[in-house]
Amino acid sequence: MIRISIMYPNIVDKHFNFDYYRDQHMPLVIKTYQDYGLIGVEIDEANVKSGPQAGPYLAIGYMMFDSVKQFMQAYKAVGGRLVKDIPNFTDIEPKVQISEFSRLF
Repeated sequence: MIRISIMYPNIVDKHFNFDYYRDQHMPLVIKTYQDYGLIGVEIDEANVKSGPQAGPYLAIGYMMFDSVKQFMQAYKAVGGRLVKDIPNFTDIEPKVQISEFSRLF
């Protein structure tokens, strides 16, 4: 199984609307990728957003698929819909990481 991490860096003077991200964008992710093999979705929001203990990322979204091939097929087919929605909640360019995923507990 793989996990795609979409990470939004914590950058001073950048905008991130977590309510929109959680309540609008992530349901769109589920709706868009559900028929393409999406297994699960999770999100993180930084508890500390500024100061010396600020998290390096304001938000991280996770999507799980069985394989990279399956995700890439989904992204090529319908991923543009999701990319077009990003300006509705942030002006931060996300970083993306695809990882093998194992649940140990």
